[in-house]
Amino acid sequence: MSIVQNIERLKAQLPQGVKLVAVSKFHPVERLQEAYEAGQRIFGENRAQELAAKAPQLPTDIEWHFIGHLQKNKVRMIMPWASTIQSIDSEELLQLVNKEAARIDRHIKVLLQLHVAKEQTKSGFTVEEVLQAARNGAFHDLSNVTIAGVMAMATFTTDMEQVAQEFELVHDTFAKLQSMINSPAFNEISMGMSHDWPVAVEHGATLVRIGTDIFGPREY
Repeated sequence: MSIVQNIERLKAQLPQGVKLVAVSKFHPVERLQEAYEAGQRIFGENRAQELAAKAPQLPTDIEWHFIGHLQKNKVRMIMPWASTIQSIDSEELLQLVNKEAARIDRHIKVLLQLHVAKEQTKSGFTVEEVLQAARNGAFHDLSNVTIAGVMAMATFTTDMEQVAQEFELVHDTFAKLQSMINSPAFNEISMGMSHDWPVAVEHGATLVRIGTDIFGPREY
């Protein structure tokens, strides 16, 4: 199937209100342009250098989401391009993003990354850490950042019951944070990838991050 057919098929399957983030890491600009011509406007990149290299070559109405682990020394590199950073995994990173956005007079959306998977390699706030940070007021008074929701990855497993439990935990945590943060802008749950997005949607995902099912296997 072509990229166009893949996007059309996915969009036909996604319920109303669920947005598709095309995960374009390691794919060349030409393939992103194909997806753009098929109507795709939200693209997700994992690496700062790659986002900074691709964004200037593509149409300016693309909404770039940074979805990978963000090192503090790479924040400045993505700040002119990213409209949303989905991978805020510490209070320190959040403050730095706010400061860098203010420096270049931009306003940026962020998602708080939750660590719910059974794999230690994945980063993010634990549920207790994120709730404690909210209780301490860490998510208020940010001049150039809007906290728009949460992001998470489930354990990479074929056990969809485990995946469902993890996504349910994300949804529960989102609901608790929503009442604590008390902002109409806090309304996004980014979870679900090519292998588990239907389960994520069942548990309240509003953004799904799909790469392989759009672009095919990555060209490393």
